Amino acid sequence: MKQRGGAGPSEPPYNEPWWKRRKKWIIGGVIFIIVLIVAIVVGVVVSQNKSSPVESQAAADTPKPKNSNLNGVSEDNYPKGTYYDPFTWFDTADFNITYTDQLVGGLPIMGLNSSWNDDVQCNPTVPALKDTFEYGKMPIRGINIGGWLSIEPFITPSFFQHYDSHDNVIDEWTLTTALGSSRAAQTLEQHYSAFVDFQTFVDIRNAGFDHVRIPFSYWAVTTYEGDPYVPKISWRYLLRAIEWARQNGLRVNLDLHGIPGSQNGWNHSGRQGVVGWLNGTDGTLNAQRSIDIHDQLSTFFAQPRYKNLITMYGLVNEPRMVELNTADVLNWTTTAIKTIRGNGIDAVIVFGDGFMGLDNWQGKLTNEQNLLLDVHQYVIFNVDQLTLSHSDKLNFACKGWTAQMKRSMDTSTGFGPTMCGEWSQADTDCALYLNDVGIGSRWQGTLNTGNASTSVLSPVCPTNNNPQCECNDANADPSDYSDAYKKWLLDFAEAQMDSFEQGWGWFYWTWDTEQSPQWSYKKGMAAGILPQKAYQRTFHCTQSVPDFAGMGLAENY
Repeated sequence: MKQRGGAGPSEPPYNEPWWKRRKKWIIGGVIFIIVLIVAIVVGVVVSQNKSSPVESQAAADTPKPKNSNLNGVSEDNYPKGTYYDPFTWFDTADFNITYTDQLVGGLPIMGLNSSWNDDVQCNPTVPALKDTFEYGKMPIRGINIGGWLSIEPFITPSFFQHYDSHDNVIDEWTLTTALGSSRAAQTLEQHYSAFVDFQTFVDIRNAGFDHVRIPFSYWAVTTYEGDPYVPKISWRYLLRAIEWARQNGLRVNLDLHGIPGSQNGWNHSGRQGVVGWLNGTDGTLNAQRSIDIHDQLSTFFAQPRYKNLITMYGLVNEPRMVELNTADVLNWTTTAIKTIRGNGIDAVIVFGDGFMGLDNWQGKLTNEQNLLLDVHQYVIFNVDQLTLSHSDKLNFACKGWTAQMKRSMDTSTGFGPTMCGEWSQADTDCALYLNDVGIGSRWQGTLNTGNASTSVLSPVCPTNNNPQCECNDANADPSDYSDAYKKWLLDFAEAQMDSFEQGWGWFYWTWDTEQSPQWSYKKGMAAGILPQKAYQRTFHCTQSVPDFAGMGLAENY
């Protein structure tokens, strides 16, 4: 009898001996069990790989431990398994491994050398560390070291891009939760060791910078019940980086980038979503926790070894004051300043404009001394600025931002001392994960936040989508950029430098990224779209703006 539907294998004849049929059933059953076991094993492996893609990525890129200074040293010299045991550290290069459990402000000094040298001058345009940097007269030309001690998805997308959307791994909170405490500690310490090293600071010095802004988060100091963050390991890397800055004559701007509760609900604060600092059920608790953290930090960094080196001390990065009560933020700021000054910090204290607009800070915090207002300027997160042509963006940098900076510097119209603590040369918001993990761009009209008031679902570029707004060219390797695009990127960057030097100066965001060259000074400099020396430039805002459209520069990328 044939199977219905045409040709196919014949059914066993009804008169086949029973023992032959039984033998076939047994063989078939064994084969089925083997296939089932293989399927289960494969499924488990796939599931494990899926739940921890960072490990598989790290396996390919894992740096080799640099700990030759442990050779010949006895493990018995240390309390095993503790923070003070360098045999538990992935990387011990340039750390002093002499055991000490001494604390300053409740924070360990283990890893620091007892002597230092402040005679270093990073470049001929600024004084050596031991001499005074005349803020307000000498422009700050600085660089951020973002995405290192505070994870930011668009800077290091490899941590995030292999997870599925339903895994909801979108920030450092969810990343460390997904990895679990042990794997998170291992994965992030390898990142701390590899993403920034001594050569980073040599390269920054050679690029003509004189300051570095180092973002770090509160879990470098402490964690709280329920926190998944990796506690304290980033602390020793912060201390080592500060010493590397010293060895290259670079002054340091300490930037507390993430504080308890999240000051803005954005992924670079550590946890995306609700603003829980000063707000909500734990708002008051988180306010006090952040004061306590500054109490520890300011006690530690008031040590004499930091007086010439840490000349700028940041309170909190980008507090989202449209979500916060202004009076609450000002009261907290006053308390934080009192705490920090009381512990002996005489550095410039930096506070963010909170997205209120520079003009709205006139007359505020006037009783405090040696404060600096920090604004972050980007043309790509504002749809009105995003739709400007390339020539108009350059004009806006020269005229609009210059005028804002001058008004803010004048106490009759603004706060007074003002700088730009973050900016980039990007002219689109196309970079992967720039607008959060799994969220598209305003440029292509794919910014779907799930909230009608913040989503942008129609393309936003100067051509009004005709020709079509596209991201491929902006995200391409710079070697594929047209000559006109390269010239515009360089001129736009130098125009911003000019503008921000009408105030106290600037810090570019950021030194390096895995994939996004328009956000990496290192990559941009190599591509010839950023100046080789931050203090040597060819375009100035006193010059006329070139006709980029006449050069054939497209406006849809």
